Amino acid sequence: MSGPRGGQAAAGPPGRPATGPVSFKAACPDCRARFELDAAALRLVIGGSRRTTFYSFTCPECAASVRKPAGERIVELLTGGGVSTLRSV
Repeated sequence: MSGPRGGQAAAGPPGRPATGPVSFKAACPDCRARFELDAAALRLVIGGSRRTTFYSFTCPECAASVRKPAGERIVELLTGGGVSTLRSV
């Protein structure tokens, strides 16, 4: 996702819905591999604060469980790309 050590959505132009499947560029902080993930491989948790809003995935290279903070722009990209979202209270 765009932002620190993330990737960005390979979607359509801003303000327009993506055409076809959406993939997200990501990187693993453990093995430093870079790859693309589809929406089903990511999970987004929207909490009550910046500290409790994050996305997570499993690295396809080393199988590490990765959790990264998600700012407003990343939340927008992930939700727009169909990533499963959990809202915590």
